[in-house]
Amino acid sequence: MSWCSVSGVTGVYFNCSDAPRQVTGMTMMRFGPTRIRPGRHPNTVMPPSDEAGEFAGVYEDHARTIHRYLARRVGVDLADDLTADTFSVAFSGWASYDPTRGGVLPWLYGIAGHQLSRHRRREVSGYRALARHGIDPVAETGFESAVVDRDSAHRRTQALAGALAALSSFDRDVLLLVAWEDLTYEQVASALDVPVARVRSRLHQARKTLRSFEEKS
Repeated sequence: MSWCSVSGVTGVYFNCSDAPRQVTGMTMMRFGPTRIRPGRHPNTVMPPSDEAGEFAGVYEDHARTIHRYLARRVGVDLADDLTADTFSVAFSGWASYDPTRGGVLPWLYGIAGHQLSRHRRREVSGYRALARHGIDPVAETGFESAVVDRDSAHRRTQALAGALAALSSFDRDVLLLVAWEDLTYEQVASALDVPVARVRSRLHQARKTLRSFEEKS
């Protein structure tokens, strides 16, 4: 669970590692003109061959982005599996994908969110551990800031981790899709299959929660 700038939300910066150089959990997934070999998903429904070839480009364009997002939330090891699951589900549903509903990347984020939902406790446990101890159980390096001193950064990181743990899973999804993934309100609404007005409302509430935890720190 590496940490990145919650830009546009509080102005506070977390430690943020670069995207993994190799998406290890997806190396077994191959898209070709006639079949997919997803390793752990032998019953994947096959779209027509031309669509399979088209989906190969989707995978190449977006797999690293989806993996990075999941790794920030639950760690690299679990993100490997969840990314493979995400693209297996997406491949099965590619024939029915509707490009008018907000674009392929928000659609993939939505699928990734469903995969992540089975591991909410693990995610929240990581935030709570960071809030208590200031130690990220997943990140390889500790928090450093070029703007504020280490002690202040430590307290702020703990406060914001506590806030993320306190948010509902939906509010946390909205916040992080905007703050980490830089999605528009419309794209978040598409990813989560909710009205844009709800995204605006829940993001406003999530920002209030983060500010409250910051003030207490």
